[in-house]
Amino acid sequence: MKYDVTITGLGDMALDFLDPAMKMRFAILFDDDAPAELAELSILHTKGELTEAPAPGDTMKIGEKTYKITAVGNEAIQTLTNMGHCTLAFTADTEPHRPGCINLDGEVITEADVAAGSVIQIF
Repeated sequence: MKYDVTITGLGDMALDFLDPAMKMRFAILFDDDAPAELAELSILHTKGELTEAPAPGDTMKIGEKTYKITAVGNEAIQTLTNMGHCTLAFTADTEPHRPGCINLDGEVITEADVAAGSVIQIF
């Protein structure tokens, strides 16, 4: 297991970026001690230790859904380690959209997937 955290809550606007009309649908992760202005945009979770860098081909589990990681931005590892932060882009693109993105191949998450108590794991 490279990363294992538990979702503690959702900001009021955390799922706004998953609108099907958007070109790139994404969600933002942060440790649950994120500043208020960032917390309102984020899926909040317990602090976790990144034991190994995520890489294309790895699997990410969010709630009961699993995803293949297709790209990892060059800043995502540092921000995930330091703040539990990254942007999850629900595309199968093999190039990250932004330096802090992890691209995922699979169905976009729903509110039920990110309910408090659900897990986020990378393996």
